[in-house]
Amino acid sequence: MKKGFDEIISKVNECGMKKVAVSVAQDSAVLEAVREAKKRGIADAVLVGDEAKIREIAASMDMNVDEFQIVNEPDMIQASLKAVKMAHDGEVDMYMKGLIDTKNFLKSVLDKEVGLRTGGPLSHVAVFEIPMIDHLLFLTDVAFMTYPTLEDKVHIINNTIPVCNACGIDMPKVAPLAAVEVVNPKMPVTVEAEELTRMCEAGEIPGCIVDGPLSLDIAIDPEAAKHKGAEGRKIHGDADVLLFPDIHAGNQVYKAIVHMVPGEKNGCILTGTKVPVVLTSRSDSFETKVNSIALAAVVAEELKKRNA
Repeated sequence: MKKGFDEIISKVNECGMKKVAVSVAQDSAVLEAVREAKKRGIADAVLVGDEAKIREIAASMDMNVDEFQIVNEPDMIQASLKAVKMAHDGEVDMYMKGLIDTKNFLKSVLDKEVGLRTGGPLSHVAVFEIPMIDHLLFLTDVAFMTYPTLEDKVHIINNTIPVCNACGIDMPKVAPLAAVEVVNPKMPVTVEAEELTRMCEAGEIPGCIVDGPLSLDIAIDPEAAKHKGAEGRKIHGDADVLLFPDIHAGNQVYKAIVHMVPGEKNGCILTGTKVPVVLTSRSDSFETKVNSIALAAVVAEELKKRNA
């Protein structure tokens, strides 16, 4: 059976509705998303921001904002700190960006007193449901970590495993991508991919299967893997996680799928944090925002189990 966002939402319904704190909530697109998330039983929301503006926008959308808790804080920086503190203190299960620039939003996430640091680097995961692929595909990192070192890539993998587990993948297959599937000393990306594979085999990266370097076609296309004689590899067209060498490669593949693949669905979160962080763009679709809240909800449940 094909796994997709409908299954993720079903998982949320099984574990119960979560709660998200929205930083600077006076944004029509975000209000629309949280309204739909509550309607679908995914998450309730605490709206932190300028209450007068929140109510004005909600009225223009014919949205009953009285269904939600509102924390009035007109100052954007203070609103973000109040919202993230709720996540830090365990009053909510996840944290979401509203009408605040990404730089200041991330400052709240990283705040030493009320933020969501866990001691390691943060990374971004985009989860795709793609019509021609029979399972969810996890892309990382496409938006946050620019030029990850070998150590960074280990952290990225470790940050992504709980997301995969939350989505029903117990032992995710991670493909460190390169232009080629063989090690070339003149191509450092391939050398690092080989080292990640060795580390996983040695038990230094538990909870997953790593096989690299791999070209993108071998990682996701069984026919390409067959034609290239890669059927004996641990990953041959069935990768769950695509680990990109840098943000340029990741971001380009992400946008190519979004803008060129009809029928795709996706959701994105920031990981490596105390609770999942929904960091969507104003250009993201309504469905992507709702899917991102659903993804954060199942990951929040997974983190809750791990920390119990």
